[in-house]
Amino acid sequence: MRLKTPRIAPLTDSEMGPEVKEMIANRFGDAPVFNVFRTLARAPKAYKRFMGWGGYILSKYNDLSERDRELVILRAGYNWKSGYEWAQHKRIGLDCGLTEEEIERIKAGPDAPGWSANDKALLQATDELTSDAFITDETWAALSGFTQKQKMDLVMTVGQYTQVSMMLNSFGVPLDDDLTLDPDLAK
Repeated sequence: MRLKTPRIAPLTDSEMGPEVKEMIANRFGDAPVFNVFRTLARAPKAYKRFMGWGGYILSKYNDLSERDRELVILRAGYNWKSGYEWAQHKRIGLDCGLTEEEIERIKAGPDAPGWSANDKALLQATDELTSDAFITDETWAALSGFTQKQKMDLVMTVGQYTQVSMMLNSFGVPLDDDLTLDPDLAK
């Protein structure tokens, strides 16, 4: 985590007005509301639009498999040094088919031994997008195992989680109580 205390604190239940309570309830019902959403709810109109786009990225309409999507999200979060993003999506990644060993290997990137050609291409594309906002011709060719729509969803997923990481890092969104900061992102 880059900040010890939030710059923009998550809303407490008592700070939520009727509009925000309704907006949160429509999305989460009685489930716990993560700090990222409590923070974004301080800007209700932005929150509503954010949830729509973010909902697409995490939906069945994103043509990347759940595993591939989480591989990309975790690498983007790691590249942006987003402790919250990593902690939240580590558990999602495990639920979507990534192994503990693969999640640890994501930190080493596309050149780490053991990746399939497709995994390596996804990780390389993510690294290029998070460093230069561009996928090189060589990496685009390496993505030949993916459809045009999957390549589009790859770029859009990295873009979404770049934005999310920027917000998490800059706002100082604290980890939810059930999350643990990865020691490699505590630096």
